[in-house]
Amino acid sequence: MSSDTSAAGLEAQLRPLVRDIPDFPKPGILFRDLTPLMRDPRAWGLVLEGLQQRLAPLKPELIVGIEARGFLVGHTLAVQMGLGFVPVRKPGKLPGAVESVEYSLEYGTDRLEIVQGSLAGGPRVLVIDDLLATGGTAAACAQLVQQAGGSLCGFGFVAELCDLAGRQKLSSGVPVEALIQY
Repeated sequence: MSSDTSAAGLEAQLRPLVRDIPDFPKPGILFRDLTPLMRDPRAWGLVLEGLQQRLAPLKPELIVGIEARGFLVGHTLAVQMGLGFVPVRKPGKLPGAVESVEYSLEYGTDRLEIVQGSLAGGPRVLVIDDLLATGGTAAACAQLVQQAGGSLCGFGFVAELCDLAGRQKLSSGVPVEALIQY
């Protein structure tokens, strides 16, 4: 691994560590597995450095990570950037009173929740997840952040599946960064 953290240089270093798994979780889907990337501490360090370089100019005050792999990316990035971290989870996983938002999936609906008061004071919030695909979950998280009192300042992802056009579902005018694009 070199120390080239330019967009092209970083992507060239990270892409070979993403494993392609055909027909998972169902036939016709090519799953992009980031766990080999996470297993390599030097590569993971580059992921964090790349995200921090691209997202720090947005001046976030708090990072919100989307369950579950967004916790891995978001929390480590929050620690590196000296920011707090707030989890957004599926229903029934958080203690105490929560705020929630329901959103549509291709096969029904789902819901995301955040602990009430987590975004008190209107902090600038950066939404983090491992992968941007169709954008439905990230868009719902953005809605929840705003509903809970946060000020959405951007989105960050390790990888993006551009053909699925998830970026178009995200809040207009809010920056979106992805280190690897397919």
